[in-house]
Amino acid sequence: MAIITLTTDFGTADGYVGAMKGVIAERAPGATVIDVTHDVPPQDVAAAAFALAQAAPHFPSGSIHVVVVDPGVGGPRREVILEDRGQLFVGPDNGVFSLVAPSVRQGWQIVSPDFRRDEVSPTFHGRDIFAPAAARLAAGAAPSAAGPLVTLEAALAPRPLLMSHAGLQVTGHVVHVDRFGNLVTDIPADALPRGGRVRIGSIEIPAIHTTYANVAKGETVAYVGSSGTLEVGVRDGSAHEALTLGRGAPVLVLST
Repeated sequence: MAIITLTTDFGTADGYVGAMKGVIAERAPGATVIDVTHDVPPQDVAAAAFALAQAAPHFPSGSIHVVVVDPGVGGPRREVILEDRGQLFVGPDNGVFSLVAPSVRQGWQIVSPDFRRDEVSPTFHGRDIFAPAAARLAAGAAPSAAGPLVTLEAALAPRPLLMSHAGLQVTGHVVHVDRFGNLVTDIPADALPRGGRVRIGSIEIPAIHTTYANVAKGETVAYVGSSGTLEVGVRDGSAHEALTLGRGAPVLVLST
């Protein structure tokens, strides 16, 4: 039984997500539909890319991931299907797949009528193109049946380079702020200097801990998060608010 995931910025106050699920249920009634998130900040392609990259690796081969965070809907950007490591990705060619499939530079453009609804709204491609395409794939169609193979045009703005200095210090950046206000960085655990202390914004955190419970309430804490990279949080609070820092903020980790 096929698995289809949905990642959008639609929220749940309106009927947009329900409409997509209705199209899938009609066209692929045996598919299992799983919500990754519908709380991506509106039009925030980078946040959608990060959410997808967090979730997709934990799904089985053959899963179909639909992403609709699409500020250019109805414009010249193309609707595409990508394939990477046995999984399929359906959405706009706007850079939203840059983190989950960074080496994939080609995809199939969705032009076949079998992969689209008969009437396509210029403002709701999630319902009229991406949901039907995912359902068609779930029913067994090959992605190549959607249309021609094309070179992807869009990518996220490149991140600043992670810099390591003789293993004594490493410089990275905040790449995501989660719902709790934790600052997620691009510094992987295996790049951290031994016994590291962390400088971020105007503060220095003297040690890297295992979890929030290692510090007192209200204290800033550095730790390796569930994605395997360094994060900075505040116990029972928000590092984003307390430190007034967000995506792009530089982070320096030094050996003690």
